[in-house]
Amino acid sequence: MFEEASEVFDNMFKTSFPLTFIVFIPAVLILVSPLPADAAHEFTVYRMQQYDLQGQPYGTRNAILNTEARSVEAEVLSRRCVIMRLVDFSYEKYQKALRQSAGAVVIILPKNMSTMPQDIVQQFMELEPEMLATETIVPVYFALEDEELLSIYTQTLTSSPTQGSSTAAEGVHVLDRAHSRSKKYLSGRLAGVGGEDLPTIVLVAHYDAFGVAPWLSYGADSNGSGVSMLLELARLFSRLYTYKRTHAGYNLLFFVSGGGKFNYQGTKRWLEDNLDHTDSSLLQDNVAFVLCLDTLGNGDGLHLHVSKPPKEGTPQHALLRELESVVASQYPELKFSMVHKKINLADDTLAWEHERFGIRRLPAFTLSHLPSHRLAERSSIMDVRSVSPSSRHGAGLPPAGPHVDLRKLSRNTKVVAEALARVIYNLTEKGVPEDLQIFTEQMQVQEEQLSSVVDWLTAQPRAAQLLDKDSSVVSTLEHQLGRYLKDVKRHYVKADKRDPEFVFYDQLKQQMNAYRVKPAIFDLLLAFCIAAYLGVMYLAIQNFGLLYSVIRKVTQPKAKTH
Repeated sequence: MFEEASEVFDNMFKTSFPLTFIVFIPAVLILVSPLPADAAHEFTVYRMQQYDLQGQPYGTRNAILNTEARSVEAEVLSRRCVIMRLVDFSYEKYQKALRQSAGAVVIILPKNMSTMPQDIVQQFMELEPEMLATETIVPVYFALEDEELLSIYTQTLTSSPTQGSSTAAEGVHVLDRAHSRSKKYLSGRLAGVGGEDLPTIVLVAHYDAFGVAPWLSYGADSNGSGVSMLLELARLFSRLYTYKRTHAGYNLLFFVSGGGKFNYQGTKRWLEDNLDHTDSSLLQDNVAFVLCLDTLGNGDGLHLHVSKPPKEGTPQHALLRELESVVASQYPELKFSMVHKKINLADDTLAWEHERFGIRRLPAFTLSHLPSHRLAERSSIMDVRSVSPSSRHGAGLPPAGPHVDLRKLSRNTKVVAEALARVIYNLTEKGVPEDLQIFTEQMQVQEEQLSSVVDWLTAQPRAAQLLDKDSSVVSTLEHQLGRYLKDVKRHYVKADKRDPEFVFYDQLKQQMNAYRVKPAIFDLLLAFCIAAYLGVMYLAIQNFGLLYSVIRKVTQPKAKTH
């Protein structure tokens, strides 16, 4: 049967060119149509933050993307996916894409962001809060640069001015509210000796990180440094409280909170549980002061942020005095100052964690190397620990963005430990010299321990949306605190489903597909050709008799004349 069919087609092609053309064109279209798209590439993208806090929406509100790609230099960006690299990023270009109702924005980041020039890093960190300040309908994604993605970007950049062959980006996702995800906090204590009604010193640090994209938020300095310092202080004072001779008359309470970047929700719920429910309270005793540790891994200064200056003769004033004396006598190169800022309840978010305690009338401070809460270093995806500052210095490059300098973190930890010890053991009143160092030899601060904790914390993103109840971060912190403290407990904080204070959204990490395709004008031209062909075929069928007679006349051989 197949042999007969092949003979028929062979004879048809040899004897009739118009018939050959009519059959050949559809065959070519059928064979060519299923060919795969050229230059297809699948890559991971990270969506910009999307959350509601106190009823106010923040970040991008959409995740649907199936558009043609263009660089930001193109004249028309409407319903296009705008691709730009971090080195070319600016707020003006970003706003241009939003004003022209772009279909989406994809910002390509280098794999190792800590190697970027300082001016570019600083500029982007300052723009992150601006990008999150209001809700954005346009989907905004971040992608890590690789060779294929860079090649696609180069092709898009080349084709944008000419509107030639372009790139189509596709990634359709379904958003879902995830407000039921719980925040956690951990607490443990070292009990003092000498009676039941002992003053309590509370040491606090929040463990979550924040940035414009949750899956890129590692928080090395903010607040990996604060958590590592708290664990090291727990280790040092647990050893002091082991021996009767050095067992002080203060209770030490260590508290690690979640939701710190979302208006300190974990701290708020912990205070409600321990101040409003007297049956299981840890704070009904005499609280000497609360010291919050936040962003302490760098800098040439220490700043004690207070909402109310401490009065002379109080434990709070004693801590301030001891911090000043330890810095002046043991680390004269370090600058220390007290920064006074009143709590502004009209603001949407609190400035520092100690303000949560101040609202409940508990004496509290925040110690940080940052002089202001508004600095971009506290909430940036540039706060990573992939390249050490010493490596950049050896390469002749300045430090890029926030980072953790282990020497300075170790120094700051020792300053806090020495000042706390002088307060707890009342060493100044006993006439102990200010330059006498307590934590030396076997009791000294271990820089390796601090380094291992920071490395572990920055090995994974710690955005609050990503840390569920089974998170290894919380489990490991609980284990570490349990090595040094007693009565370590884990508590969960869930948002009220009826009137939640915070609402998180998922689908923050997805796969995106990019294809190199022909421009839209090519599709229009192809459609016109197909329509014309079908029109010709329709007319040929309707007038087949006339067409057949014409073909017979053309193809019939002329009779020979003698």
